[in-house]
Amino acid sequence: MKHTTVVIIGGGATGIGILRDLSMRGVKAVLLEQGGIASGASSRFHGLLHSGGRYAVKDNEAAKECIEENMILRRIGRECVEESEGFFVLSQQDDPDYEKPWVEACARAGIKAEPVDVKEALRLEPNLDPTIKAVYRVPDSSVDGFRLVWHNAMSARRYGGEMLTHHEVIGIDQEGGKVKGVRARNLVTGEEVRISCDIVVNAAGSWAGKIVELVGLEVGVQPDRGTLVAFNHRFTSRIINRLHMSSDGDIFVPHGSITILGTTSFHADRPDAHEAPTEDVLKLLDIGEVLIPNLRSYRILRAFAGTRPLYVSKGSAAGRAASRGFHISDHGEEGLEGMFSIFGGKFTTYRLMAEKMCDLVCQKLGVHAECRTAIEPIIESPSPAMLEKATRYFPVHSVPLVANRLGDAFPIVVEKAAAMKSNPLLCECEMVSRAEIEYVASDPSSQSMTDVRLRTRLGMGTCQGTYCSLRTIGALTECRMPFPLSPADNLREFLQERWKGLRPALWGLQAREMELGRAVYAATLNIDGAKDEQKI
Repeated sequence: MKHTTVVIIGGGATGIGILRDLSMRGVKAVLLEQGGIASGASSRFHGLLHSGGRYAVKDNEAAKECIEENMILRRIGRECVEESEGFFVLSQQDDPDYEKPWVEACARAGIKAEPVDVKEALRLEPNLDPTIKAVYRVPDSSVDGFRLVWHNAMSARRYGGEMLTHHEVIGIDQEGGKVKGVRARNLVTGEEVRISCDIVVNAAGSWAGKIVELVGLEVGVQPDRGTLVAFNHRFTSRIINRLHMSSDGDIFVPHGSITILGTTSFHADRPDAHEAPTEDVLKLLDIGEVLIPNLRSYRILRAFAGTRPLYVSKGSAAGRAASRGFHISDHGEEGLEGMFSIFGGKFTTYRLMAEKMCDLVCQKLGVHAECRTAIEPIIESPSPAMLEKATRYFPVHSVPLVANRLGDAFPIVVEKAAAMKSNPLLCECEMVSRAEIEYVASDPSSQSMTDVRLRTRLGMGTCQGTYCSLRTIGALTECRMPFPLSPADNLREFLQERWKGLRPALWGLQAREMELGRAVYAATLNIDGAKDEQKI
């Protein structure tokens, strides 16, 4: 049996943020995640680092938290943030009476909202509808959720934090009204493990309700499904929001060479409701055309969905009307000492959520160390000498991207590449080389190609895995990576996950893309194992 002080359940931004914070304060902690790190809501959203403008009128307190955390994350996680700024645009279909109260609400929240002349806005963003009536500039940014969570994980490990991925919590031990430990099942080996502890923190997002059911309690968490559409073009330079009360399909977020349109809001009957229906995609396209009239001329890369863990107290609103603030439950008040739950909030406020949760945990433990997560950078920047050395083994223009993505591991991967005969690119879309793939695959948290994807973005570019999948499984097989699945099953699982995002938008160039992939893998390589109907 393993012992630690705190067990954290959930490997999304909030859970990993808590692990980092506690580890920096000298508190021993182990995190359990049933999938891979950042495999839930933290990688299934539009990637907006909120200025708070979307919530200024409806939830001014949440807006204040967003703008404050926005500025903090620009400092401590600059490798994960693109400071693109944002526009709030009043279209012909929006109520002009909303403009004044929105501007006033932004001022109350401390959000700098500057008017922009419509002609100047159209010059800067020529794809906007030319009939727009007003534009305001705000400090929105885009953030790479995968990268930010993994950088926090690296920092947590640096301070002694531990993570066990692919471990499903199956029980919480208690005695005399106090938490004693957690039981989990290794979903790869089937082995059951028990970790004794003093405190359990439930940061399982949309699964938070399922976790507290293990001890006979309830929390006000309502999973809310949101569908998003990723386009294979960057047709805006800035985040573009409609200037109205937050609604479906009213935001475009550019990331690198792509743009994400989001999102819908529907009640979800289960935490893992990650299906993206075609009707959602069509609805988003219809709404998005209000701001970008030529929207349908751009190729859709994929559609995806995630569930928001909304905090819904008894008698309160749900869906879009629910608060985007967060909530902490001390279950000692319900008779179980040492157990806490945290849910709600936004990706943008993950660090603040972790700080408040850790303050409470440390108070219970009698630990007086202060939180340093708002001050200390999440990762250290690589030295100029290391960046220069990397240009010998990676494409020169890709070095900053690779350095930002790898964080603490960058020097290790550079040295690995230096020791190899060659370091070919396996994924040209995302500039992922063999050295990076082999390093990430060897991490204990990686049990499949899908885990490697979550950390490297392998297969998430234009070809959606059509070319890089085969190269990668070949390289991993050649270096004898001991994954639980066979190479064929690993490849099949990886491709099915990619194809799942193609199916909801299966028309035009997207249909041709999927047919190419099927021709390569299902026809030529027979990856689905189909048997001939006739013997010749």
